[in-house]
Amino acid sequence: MWYAIVGEDNPGSLEQRLAARPAHLERLQALQADGRLLLAGPCPAIDSPDPGPAGFSGSLIVAEFASLSDAQAWADADPYVAAGVYAKVVVKPFKKVFPT
Repeated sequence: MWYAIVGEDNPGSLEQRLAARPAHLERLQALQADGRLLLAGPCPAIDSPDPGPAGFSGSLIVAEFASLSDAQAWADADPYVAAGVYAKVVVKPFKKVFPT
């Protein structure tokens, strides 16, 4: 099943985000290689695709896992969690409807 993983950044965590980004991307690339990644990306803190020093307010990942507990465990092990980037992470089942 698909799961939406929504991470909300701590204020002022851009430096930690940038430092942990290579390890974060490596895990996403592994999901993609397994055919389990639907989409992933950050949420700019301002209305711009390149927010510069304004940074990001969080991230969204939609990926396939065997269970909610597996998705939660994967999210809990994210390098952004360990680096203190995320203040909160919510994992929810997701039903893909469009595009078909």
